[in-house]
Amino acid sequence: MDVVTLMAIGLLTGATTVLFGFGGGFVAVPVVVWADAALGTAALPVATATSALVMVVNAAFATAVTPRSVLLALRGTGALLPLLAVGAAAGAYASRFAPAALARWAFVAYVALTALDLLLRPGFLRPATRTGRAPERDPRPLPATAGAPIGAVAAFLGVGGSVMTVPAMRRAGHPMRVATALANPLTLAVALPAVAVSLAGSPPPAVPASGTGLVGMVDPYAAGALLLGALPVIAVLRRRPPRIPDRVHACAYLALLAVVALAMALTPA
Repeated sequence: MDVVTLMAIGLLTGATTVLFGFGGGFVAVPVVVWADAALGTAALPVATATSALVMVVNAAFATAVTPRSVLLALRGTGALLPLLAVGAAAGAYASRFAPAALARWAFVAYVALTALDLLLRPGFLRPATRTGRAPERDPRPLPATAGAPIGAVAAFLGVGGSVMTVPAMRRAGHPMRVATALANPLTLAVALPAVAVSLAGSPPPAVPASGTGLVGMVDPYAAGALLLGALPVIAVLRRRPPRIPDRVHACAYLALLAVVALAMALTPA
């Protein structure tokens, strides 16, 4: 996969960072698996580590250009951020020892089940009947106890965390524009320790000792090309965010989950 193609896909990761809070993880993992298919069974752990690096940069930049008034909605989360980081470090370390097939199909299964849950259970596409309140009213902070499991699963699968935090914040009473914006600082808390573990580690045993171009378990060529495409898009969309009706925004999030699960299922083994 050449640099132009990776940069073009980077444009998509930038858009998903702003519009859906993904940070690039959902898009980057299948793409890097395709780009590094020559690595065989090592392609998925390399893709997960590379995805974490892309997410760190995208999420940090998106957080920096998010209005402070939006970020203030994270008040009251207490120990959530450090617990996300602790869980992410454990998940990233565990991913180094997981069989490639397990990590791949766990990614597909988790994303598919999440999409099904959002479709069927009240609180995401439609208000929960027990509250009877509009999503914008009386938002609640995420419980700190959710931090460690969210971080561990997100780092192990390389999905960043938005697949869990956006639905959770949506059900806590936030509109999609706020839930997706807040996913970026939460993704940063997940991705930073995951990147540290990945850069410090050695390449997977299936990768030849030389000539791979990897830094630890990260493919810097793929990461750099994706970021070259993503960062300008983040800057533009944060400055001039599109006006998307809340329900349409939620439906688009759900549709993208389904597309990513299918893309990962179809990647070469």
